[in-house]
Amino acid sequence: MESFYNTTLVVFFFYMLLNVCIAKLHRATVTDADLNYVGSITIDEALLIAAGFLPGQMVTINNVSNAVSWRTYIVKGKKGKGEIILNGPPARLFQKGDKVIILGEAWVDSKDAVKMSPTVVFLDDKNKITKVKKGWRP
Repeated sequence: MESFYNTTLVVFFFYMLLNVCIAKLHRATVTDADLNYVGSITIDEALLIAAGFLPGQMVTINNVSNAVSWRTYIVKGKKGKGEIILNGPPARLFQKGDKVIILGEAWVDSKDAVKMSPTVVFLDDKNKITKVKKGWRP
């Protein structure tokens, strides 16, 4: 039985998927918070493209202003508007003007995960891109 257990662990490790950060929007500014919306975060399409994020993708939003962390999915905003809008319940925890870090998640093979580095998109106070540090992903 011990041999079977060890073999299973080896197979599991080689085919394991890990949830990793593939990119982040660094110090974005919340432009609005809509409590009556169903839920999610609306992000300017230009920022989605720069980070390599997709609508519907899960992200974690960390509020630099109050240390709150929230996990939700992306809704594509209008390109060039600089929108970062927290919708639904997080509107109680994120306010207009708050600085946030938005971390994009993906499940990847453990072999690729060890080689990955996230793309970092740096933003100014109006959510305009000031610099992009390209990472690597499969």
